Amino acid sequence: MRVTLLTGSNAPDREAILHRTAALLAERVGPIVSRSRIYTSAAWGFSSEEPFANQALQLETSLTPIEVLDVALEVEQTVGRDRAQEAREKELSGERYASRVVDVDVMFCDDEIISEPRLQVPHPLLHEREFALEPLCEIMADYRHPQLGRSLKDIYFELKEKR
Repeated sequence: MRVTLLTGSNAPDREAILHRTAALLAERVGPIVSRSRIYTSAAWGFSSEEPFANQALQLETSLTPIEVLDVALEVEQTVGRDRAQEAREKELSGERYASRVVDVDVMFCDDEIISEPRLQVPHPLLHEREFALEPLCEIMADYRHPQLGRSLKDIYFELKEKR
């Protein structure tokens, strides 16, 4: 199976964190067959002085989608993500999102549509997130979103036009 992940960080050493995250994912999920460059953007859905860095990765794996999710969560923790601290920060700020050392989201698993309590694939907010679509378009612009039936580049350009 080919799995597409989006990694992100807004820690001060964000690019180094994304490189380490990619290396760990390659070790634990499977070989990286395609990767975007690292893109920088403002925080989405909350205020942060630190910008985010994001990178799209495609990996070949023999793992199930839930196993990929579990490995992604383990990698986040290994790299330094502290969800308890993020929860405290969100509670104090009243925001839905918070700064994070690293985030790994499962965007696609081949052309599967998965709707489980722990995993939604394709990622349910992808079509609203320019910061995700931009690196994804670098490595798979013509890929047709399995639910929307449109190419990622068409979704991306439509979103940019609305902005």
